[in-house]
Amino acid sequence: MKIRRTIITRIAIVYAVLFLFGAVAVGKMFSVQQIKNDRWAKIEANLSKNTILVEPNRGNICADDGSVLATSVPGYYVRIDLAAEGVKRVFYNESDSLAYYLSHFFKDKSKAQYMRKLKAAYKNKNRGFVLTPRKVDYTELQKIKKFPILRRGRFGGGLIIEQENKRITPLGMLAQRTIGGLNKGAYGGVHGAIGYTGLEDAYEIYLKGKEGVSYKQNLSGRWVTRTEIEPEDGMDIITNINVKMQDIAESALLKQLEKSDADWATAILMEVKTGKIKAIANLGKGKDSYYEKDNYALGARGCYEPGSTFKLVSLMVALEDGLVDTSDVFDTGNGRWQNSGRVITDTHGHGKLTVKQILEKSSNIGVAMVITSCYKNHPRDYVDRVYSFGINKPLGLEIKGEGKPYFKYPGDTDWWGTTLAGMSYGYETKMTPLQILNFYNTIANNGKMIKPQLVKEIRDNGVLVKKYKTEVLNPMIASKETIGKAQKMVEGVCEHGTGRSLQNRYFKIAGKTGTARIAVGNTGYSNGMYLASFCGYFPADNPKYSMIVTFNNPHNGYYGASVAGPVFKEIAEKVYALNGFSVKEDEAKSKDEIVPPVKKGKTEDILRVAYDLHLKNIQGKPGSEMALALVRDSVVVLESNKIESGKIPNVIGMGASDAIFLMENAGLKVKIKGVGKVKEQSLTAGSKCKTGQTVYLRLG
Repeated sequence: MKIRRTIITRIAIVYAVLFLFGAVAVGKMFSVQQIKNDRWAKIEANLSKNTILVEPNRGNICADDGSVLATSVPGYYVRIDLAAEGVKRVFYNESDSLAYYLSHFFKDKSKAQYMRKLKAAYKNKNRGFVLTPRKVDYTELQKIKKFPILRRGRFGGGLIIEQENKRITPLGMLAQRTIGGLNKGAYGGVHGAIGYTGLEDAYEIYLKGKEGVSYKQNLSGRWVTRTEIEPEDGMDIITNINVKMQDIAESALLKQLEKSDADWATAILMEVKTGKIKAIANLGKGKDSYYEKDNYALGARGCYEPGSTFKLVSLMVALEDGLVDTSDVFDTGNGRWQNSGRVITDTHGHGKLTVKQILEKSSNIGVAMVITSCYKNHPRDYVDRVYSFGINKPLGLEIKGEGKPYFKYPGDTDWWGTTLAGMSYGYETKMTPLQILNFYNTIANNGKMIKPQLVKEIRDNGVLVKKYKTEVLNPMIASKETIGKAQKMVEGVCEHGTGRSLQNRYFKIAGKTGTARIAVGNTGYSNGMYLASFCGYFPADNPKYSMIVTFNNPHNGYYGASVAGPVFKEIAEKVYALNGFSVKEDEAKSKDEIVPPVKKGKTEDILRVAYDLHLKNIQGKPGSEMALALVRDSVVVLESNKIESGKIPNVIGMGASDAIFLMENAGLKVKIKGVGKVKEQSLTAGSKCKTGQTVYLRLG
């Protein structure tokens, strides 16, 4: 009994202790939640008020060689702590001077207006009064820091500097729609600017970085900011875009746009084997000029009926099914053929044509005859074979907003008796320029379909984080025989057909012209509105690049060969020369060698291109890094273009990259408008320059 009593006593003591502990805990919880609620609320408010999220530096978007396409530059807002002890000692003696300097510097308010605002803020002991009406750059900040009161610094003059980065594109509008832009971010900008379109949006998770945390603490009347968690800067996105090729594409496109007065145009240049997009230009008509208005190359606004560029798809369907061969003959008659109540026309009668010649002449009647004769009773077989090529699915690019390809299918409510023939030559279906290009790239790549690729790799402070490999969508879309015949047919287009004007003496081009009437809403096809295009690849015998050029609603001519063809040819020839492809000696020789247009630029670049093109009429050996190119009696004479220190360089006639290089080396800020070579510069060449001055360059 004694042992039992001892055990019960010990258990009772344990329970009593636990009860007391629980009572104390409950009482403390009640005290925290009710009795000292105001105290904890103040602590929470203080933490919220004095906790600052430190924005990281956003990563750069770069070209394939590391040239910066989009970067963040710092901007600053200047505040003043009017309750600081140092400010109190000098405010009445120097505030008048500060107001004068602010008024003279910003020129937005009078000295008296600035003075009234300063006095009101001082009276209210404003600890963060904003002095700058706008964001200032680093050069302006250094001047403001020397203003009265502020020159005493953070503690003596209450100077508070807030940095806020601004996103800029150093190379102007080059590939601007593909690069994309930022908006104010979630919740109206609470979390800073975020990627909204293009690559800025697609790679936001890498570009953004991670925010840091700092706290404001009052130490003996002085507010001190302490960083607790350092921000992690964003990573750099390295694209496949080549600055020189992009400049070539945009310049050629703009020149033809101004000539044809089209609504918009796009050009895409892609590596055949890898799918790397080296240039992608999208120019739309603005109020005064053309600019990167929308991503017509891959977006929904560029998704149209492709027209004659689709004829290759149709003929490959019949070839792959073994129903025709390229030597089979069809009588296209006099240029008019009636099918299911609809009259199909060609520009003129071609009579009897082989299947190969049908593509070369771009005969609507010929293609419609081939497809209807083979699939009139089995239209599903035709569409199924089209689908087997993989062109009915989006490419799945990282950029949002890709246009969805559209193909009618037998049994649909809008499938009519005329649909099969219409589809065969590029109507009653929709594709984006990039989707069409990817099909032609597949032909150039011997049947292997690969995914177009905009981004090459991601780097963090120069360290490789992720490398994107070539992605194969379909290892073989058709038999080798069909692919081989398709290659011969598109070569024939440029040798004997509608693409003859693209021929040159250095290399062969293969491709297809396209001219399609544009449908406007539900009202049918509009008179005089066309989509003109050319899609193909080069060199035809060893394809390196594929390309598509598309013009929407040109007004001065509308055929693909005459509107898009010249742009394709110009880009192809310049890219060919840029890459230093070998030229056969017998092709390069000429009794009267043509003097090419040569813009001034780096001496090394000019001489290298001249050597690669086997040009003999280049004279002079300039001793400077930059050279002037002068044409004299069918000879290009190179002379030194020396840059004098402290003077404005002459960049007229240079490309954008060289012009920016020279101007920035002279300590100038550069603003660019347009594409191509420099036509005008706002600061006179040879005049004295001041570091930080802004020079405006107009390209054309």
